[in-house]
Amino acid sequence: MASAGSYLSQLLEQNSDDMSFLESIPLAPPNAIFALVADCKADPNPKKLDLSVGAYRDAEGKPWVLPVVLKAERKILEDTEAGKLNHEYLPIGGLADFVSGSINFALGEDHPAVKEGRVGGIQTLSGTGSLRTAGEFVRDFGPCKDIYISQPTWGNHKDIFKACSLNVKTYTYYKPETRGLDFEGYIADAKQMTVGAAFVIHACAHNPTGVDPNKEQWEALCEVALERKLFCIFDTAYQGFASGDPAVDAFGARHFAAKGVPVMICQSYSKNFGLYNERTGAILIAGPTPDATAAAVSQFKILVRCNWSNPPAHGARIVATVLNTPELYAEWLDHLTVMSGRIKAMRKALFDKLIELGTPGTWNHITDQIGMFSFTGLTPAQVGVMKSKYAVYMLGNGRINMCGLTVPTVDYLAEAINDSVTSA
Repeated sequence: MASAGSYLSQLLEQNSDDMSFLESIPLAPPNAIFALVADCKADPNPKKLDLSVGAYRDAEGKPWVLPVVLKAERKILEDTEAGKLNHEYLPIGGLADFVSGSINFALGEDHPAVKEGRVGGIQTLSGTGSLRTAGEFVRDFGPCKDIYISQPTWGNHKDIFKACSLNVKTYTYYKPETRGLDFEGYIADAKQMTVGAAFVIHACAHNPTGVDPNKEQWEALCEVALERKLFCIFDTAYQGFASGDPAVDAFGARHFAAKGVPVMICQSYSKNFGLYNERTGAILIAGPTPDATAAAVSQFKILVRCNWSNPPAHGARIVATVLNTPELYAEWLDHLTVMSGRIKAMRKALFDKLIELGTPGTWNHITDQIGMFSFTGLTPAQVGVMKSKYAVYMLGNGRINMCGLTVPTVDYLAEAINDSVTSA
């Protein structure tokens, strides 16, 4: 009788050809942003600046745990110790109070779609999980498999929707000459979108440009969406974090939903609550009728059951506690004002210093843009100078995270930009 060892050897030899495909798998390239972060951490330069990753930093350049989040966590701990909470599975659709609070936050309690019972949703794994669910929903139920994303857009949009087997197309958004919105190109492209297609829209603080439509432009885009019967997916990663006012940041999504455009809202609470590693988000839908919305939500649950089955509770409990407790909600709004205000102050300080230095070009876009990111207009060559000579780490397309700046580092960045513009 053959030994177990010899039998295993024979089995492996027989299956060696079947396993050879593993040896031919190429090594995937590292994520550009996280690779930059790693390079920055390894850089010994004491003046190095990390302006790459999209995370808020306080006036000292440190991650900020919002005080209202700490209060919510203490309440959660007390309720757990009292036996009111536990670590059992949440329902597939997530925490009910979190979802209802997210609906009211996104659209407002008085929104007609909310009052008419036409809005529903489920908890997701932050914005990425929400967008993936939206893409799979369009794949399975959309009348058209075309999906349109802005050019440029968040780097993950294309990969998410390609993974959903959708036909990913782009529409004009940014005008390099003005470093602002190319609205003529934007609306012209929207008018040519395939009837019934999915239309992915940044709700506010467009990533990476920091350029948003104004109210009149939102209204004009809504008319096109109605004409082309577009299914609009709002990527809502910065509500309240951009302007400091959640209602202002949600104007586009609220207007579209009020006008009867089929709207899906993909929410993330990473930025506005500072809950980056909790992966807390929601996918909402405003359908034409309560029954249509209920059917869509039932399909969301089928989709996520095959992905993560049940969402994590901790981040959702934090958000639900704050959104549904008036005094905590008021305190959170103050935190949003602090964060958005600091970003605006850094924008003005950088603009003022560039003007003082007489840096070639126009720089008003620094203060015209909104939110965490600024599309500086720097070329890849100039970005290279910033990294090699000044240890300033930013994306190759010139995007910088304004939160990465502090009062002591603004002048250093401005001088680095001035040098790179004049020398590269």
